[in-house]
Amino acid sequence: MQVLLLEDEPRLGRAVESALLAQGYGVRWARDLVGAREALWELEPDLMVLDVRLPEDPDGGFRFAQEVRQAGYKGSILFLTARDALEDRVLGLDLGGDDYLVKPFHLEELLARVRALLRRQAEMKAGQVRFGALEADLAGRAVYLGGRRVDLSLREFALLEAFLLHPGRVFTPEELAEKVFGHGEKVGAVKVYVHYLRQKLYPEVVRTVPGGYRLGDEP
Repeated sequence: MQVLLLEDEPRLGRAVESALLAQGYGVRWARDLVGAREALWELEPDLMVLDVRLPEDPDGGFRFAQEVRQAGYKGSILFLTARDALEDRVLGLDLGGDDYLVKPFHLEELLARVRALLRRQAEMKAGQVRFGALEADLAGRAVYLGGRRVDLSLREFALLEAFLLHPGRVFTPEELAEKVFGHGEKVGAVKVYVHYLRQKLYPEVVRTVPGGYRLGDEP
């Protein structure tokens, strides 16, 4: 699962980033709205954790949430803010937020809320994705080829899921390294796991194309 964190305060940003990474999430930390916009379309996060008050805009987190919802973002949004007035909470939820956590907070509570929101995302994704004779159960992390189950590792499944959810899209190796494998992963890992998928499924499942990789031909 991928998380976009928008937080301008360095100490809090580092603490939240470290806590999320320790739970196994991929994290992109943006310090301002420009960085958040860039990260959003590169990462396509499952969850955004947004500080409301930013140096460039006291309502920046609210405005960003409204902007991305209008653009079609379907992931979850959790607001972080020192503003605890009822009208602020209502406004945040009305603008597309799913949860609202008032500063100061304990990291344990933040992580619990993140888990709850991501569970909800997983439930929304639940179901079968079919690609010819290839079938993936996204909730159960199970893959079948011609009715026969194929055992994939967590990373292999995450890579396959990215392609199945975005058929026709060309992913650069750098995008896959961060989107699928998370913070700090090397681009070389992408080539290795593409090779594993081709071995376990069939050679044409992932195509190497100019600029990177895309979902290949149906089996």
